[in-house]
Parts: sequence; structure tokens; C-alpha cells
Amino acid sequence: MRREHFTLDVSNVDWVDTDSEPRKPEVSIEFTGPTTELRERLTGPDGTLLAADETDASLRLQSPLGSEDDVAGVVSVTNRITGEFILELNEEAADVLQFIQAARGYGEHTAEDDGRYEVEISIDGDPFVSYDKRTFLVYDDEGSLLRQHSLIPSGVEL
Repeated sequence: MRREHFTLDVSNVDWVDTDSEPRKPEVSIEFTGPTTELRERLTGPDGTLLAADETDASLRLQSPLGSEDDVAGVVSVTNRITGEFILELNEEAADVLQFIQAARGYGEHTAEDDGRYEVEISIDGDPFVSYDKRTFLVYDDEGSLLRQHSLIPSGVEL
């Protein structure tokens, strides 16, 4: 699967800039490549779709923040059990960090156990799987965790 087969769209993040009522941020990832491999990666050994707590979302920066105006990054969803990549796609770091800020703000207005954002993965326009997530990790260009930019619920130890 190629990164170019994925497109990412976010919604419910504009409220942060306008001080409007908080809304749960949503990420829609559309896949338009060969479907067999993605379906297999989203399926566990028992043949059922991976659950939200069996996946991790992250951003890996490709250069240091502040080194240039448009820092690129790679958004990935991985299988938490095996560590294997499910999907990767290129995105501007500023856009992802704005999304994380919205998810953090939304989390301040919801119950502790509720998800902070929603991820929906579609294949050729058809919704395939949806995850209610609480964590989004951000790594610098050398692979170190940037806790201050990550979305990590209280009480979670990494």
C-alpha cells in the first residue's frame, strides 16, 4: 500500500479558534488502493476487525518543529499487539497538531472514559471501521516522544 492511496480529512476542529461549543474531532481516512492488504491489516488473527484499543495513532515529524514553516509528518495507525503498521500517510504537522489541540480541548469537557476523537477508515467510499480514540502520540524526527504535543490521557503511563 502506498501513502498516496490514502487521503485524510478532519472535521470538528474549527471550534477551537472561535471559542465555540466543543465538538468531538473526527478523522476520516479514505483508501483507494488495492483493498485486500488493508482489510487484512485491520483484521485480527481471529478474523474480526481490530478494536480501538488494539490500534495506536501517531505522528512522526520529518524535521524538527520550528525549523521551517511547513514541517511535514507521517501519520500512522499501527497494530498495538504486533507493532506492525496498518497504514501511513503524509500530512502537514501543523494540521495534525491543531487536531490534537482540538481533541485535548474536547477531552476537558467530557467524561474521563470517553474517547477524545473519532477515526473512520473507508475503503473506496464505504465506511469499513470506526474507532473512538483517547491517545495520539507525536514523535520528533529522531523518534523521541514529544509528550507536550501528544494526546495522552491522565493516568496513562508510557
